[in-house]
Amino acid sequence: MKAALAPQSLANGTTLNRDIARRHARSIRVAGLTIILLSAGAALLPLLGGVPGTWAVGVLLITAGAIELFAGTLRHETRSLAMLAGAVTAFAGVLFAFNSSGELLPSVTVVTAWLLARSAILFVTSRRAHGSVRTWLGLAAATDFGLGVVLLTGLSITTLVVMLFDAMPQLVSGFAWVLALSFVATGTLLLQVANSEQEPLT
Repeated sequence: MKAALAPQSLANGTTLNRDIARRHARSIRVAGLTIILLSAGAALLPLLGGVPGTWAVGVLLITAGAIELFAGTLRHETRSLAMLAGAVTAFAGVLFAFNSSGELLPSVTVVTAWLLARSAILFVTSRRAHGSVRTWLGLAAATDFGLGVVLLTGLSITTLVVMLFDAMPQLVSGFAWVLALSFVATGTLLLQVANSEQEPLT
């Protein structure tokens, strides 16, 4: 009797696992699309006039970080590192939100540190991932690292510009696009993760 029930139990368990994987993949896909939409909000920050408010930037980062953190809980591999990447983004957002001075230079420093920290986390994650996700993790890490280096090497120039001319519109626009590009890379990565969550089950 027990032997007869075993195959049925196994089949039910497999079906349940597939349903859970599909729900997780769907949620991760929605998370990726949402972060890509947030990138549009980041790109539109210069329309706020002058230097983008630290509160607005903080809200974007906290929201993106929380979404990435949630998506990380649904991963079946490198879950802790994926959650850490989201937590780092959310933490950077908190620093922005509580930057009462609203000055540009501390903000650029926070973004630079955030990008470099994320790139390191994503690189380590890529070494532990498999399949196409590993490639996309590497691309996301390279994107954040490249953006971080651009800000890091341009920080001294930024300091001079701000001291002499205050915040230039071009500088503000470039700063907003750094956030937007990083969000696009993160969102695209999550879309690929969503696809990979179902690959072993199809």
